[in-house]
Amino acid sequence: MARIGLLVLVAASTVSLVTCLCQNLTIPLSISAQNAKFAFTVPSSNIEVTDFILNLAQQGGSFASDVQTGSAMVSGNYSIAAQYCTPDSGLVKGLQILTHGVGFDRSYWDLPINNYNYSYVAQALERGYGTFAYDRLGIGQSSHGEPLNEIQSTLEVAALRALTTGLRDLTLPGIVDSYSKIFHVGHSFGSIQSYGLTAEVAAEGNGENISDGIALTGFTSAPQFVPYFLYGGQFVSAPTLPALQASYANGYLAAGSESAVQSNFFAPGTFEPEMLALAMQTGQPVTVGELLTLAAPASAPNGYAGPVLVVTGNRDIPFCGGNCTTSNSSYPALVQSNFANASNFQATVVPGAGHGLNLEYTHPITYGAILDFFDKYAT
Repeated sequence: MARIGLLVLVAASTVSLVTCLCQNLTIPLSISAQNAKFAFTVPSSNIEVTDFILNLAQQGGSFASDVQTGSAMVSGNYSIAAQYCTPDSGLVKGLQILTHGVGFDRSYWDLPINNYNYSYVAQALERGYGTFAYDRLGIGQSSHGEPLNEIQSTLEVAALRALTTGLRDLTLPGIVDSYSKIFHVGHSFGSIQSYGLTAEVAAEGNGENISDGIALTGFTSAPQFVPYFLYGGQFVSAPTLPALQASYANGYLAAGSESAVQSNFFAPGTFEPEMLALAMQTGQPVTVGELLTLAAPASAPNGYAGPVLVVTGNRDIPFCGGNCTTSNSSYPALVQSNFANASNFQATVVPGAGHGLNLEYTHPITYGAILDFFDKYAT
């Protein structure tokens, strides 16, 4: 894909070339959130990291609640790094806000392998959508922060809300295009945050239209499989990894090996070796605060009244335990019970795919499901 302010040709899989305008932005945000307050020393050595993971993932354990001492309002001024792309011509159907999950930055949506054949951004542009992909707060080129009591899921939802409102109101620097429809696409932890955003606004009951449709990828409402992800990740302290040590402090954890990345994100026989290598080389960490509050934004029913799509690979580890099929349904389909007010609900299980949907041979199924769904509600 292109970078700052260039009119370019973007290669999209199974389609012709499409012209687009992309720019990289740095967006200032002033946000606050009611965070959990935890009292323990963040792990510094890899032994301490492993102890933390074993405590957090223990079956029947209560480590997160044991170390929580209450809550506290956290406020700050932050910078969010983003890539904004829009088709250069033709009808623009709407804008998609793309939120990545644990282990990645915004490049998850615009992967360069095979001349951007795996790029979701390219596919969305070809369909006539603008895209806004950003590094989540605390990750990548966005502001980093204190990893225990600051960079948590609730503050990140506040950042997503501020970005969404700014895109609707045209108050973000560098954004001059108005969109009648704004959609949200998340992956994994990014789906949890998109869920949390719509749930939060719906609970306020003021009729605010925060999203015209949400696509939750790599997601279900089954929390019992998260320990698989924690154990499989072979987490180490991010400063011990050469690629991350200059950018992250103790309290940021990252996958410790290429095998760990494969276990958590790739299903057998579904990927190019170059993609696995790229995922390891460009992998991003997670804070201990994020892990302690991982599921909080999606822990209650969601009163959102718009259309909802869930897309998850059948071999997904953290949300399906490696098999999304249930006795009479699927874990993605069961998410419908959380959305009693949704105008439409659809669940897609991608055959053979793992958790890292954009990284696998099956990505055209994932992208087609999202874009076909949004086309029903776009301008």
